[in-house]
Amino acid sequence: MDKIIKIVLGLFIIIVVAFIACASYFGYTDVAYRNSLSANYLYTCTISTNDVLTNVTLFLPVPAEPNGNSPVVTQISNHDVSGVPDTMNLTLYDTGKATLLKVSANSIGSPVINGTTQPVTVMFTVNESSHEHIDTTSPVQNAAVFRPLNGIHTTACPAVDSTSNTTPVCYQYLTYTYADYSAAPSTTVNINESVTGTNTWTVFSPASNQFNNQITVLTLHGGNHGWVTALGWLESSLGSPDVPYL
Repeated sequence: MDKIIKIVLGLFIIIVVAFIACASYFGYTDVAYRNSLSANYLYTCTISTNDVLTNVTLFLPVPAEPNGNSPVVTQISNHDVSGVPDTMNLTLYDTGKATLLKVSANSIGSPVINGTTQPVTVMFTVNESSHEHIDTTSPVQNAAVFRPLNGIHTTACPAVDSTSNTTPVCYQYLTYTYADYSAAPSTTVNINESVTGTNTWTVFSPASNQFNNQITVLTLHGGNHGWVTALGWLESSLGSPDVPYL
């Protein structure tokens, strides 16, 4: 009987020690994850042309959550945007349904010199931290992306690192931008916007995950005076899971 009691007591002690060890381990990893977690949105807009555009007015979507909140509007309102030329003005325009970025300039581009076009690219960026982690698995439902997402559907993703803990999910859709400017018939214009939402943390070693979203206006030729369709691309679930796999 004493032997049985000793065995039971020994097993009980082992179980208690194992429980405390597991609780301490998971407690440490959870605290380390939460304390080191950093979330960030990087928004970029690129406008390219091979000639001069005059009287330019663009209305471009800004990345926004389903409720309409956008992580980049504060910096834009404060003129805290990198890469904006002195000749270009950025303002926010509220349509009542969505907030658009209004880009205006008397001219963009350089004239042809000796028969040779002078390509010009303007790229401006906003880098904004998020107060909470970004849902990189379901960004359409829970994060800031370019909206509206008309006809959204899944599509094949590019090849990824086979060692990744997750399988990316990719989507295509259509959205709209407004472009009003005058230009010579031979002028070409490209407009591209992108937003990347990234989480980083450290539990024993650094880790991260992200989603990428971009919209691209197909090449415009000559002047344009109205709304144009843009192709949207979204790639989610890149990198480690939102909560570390322990």
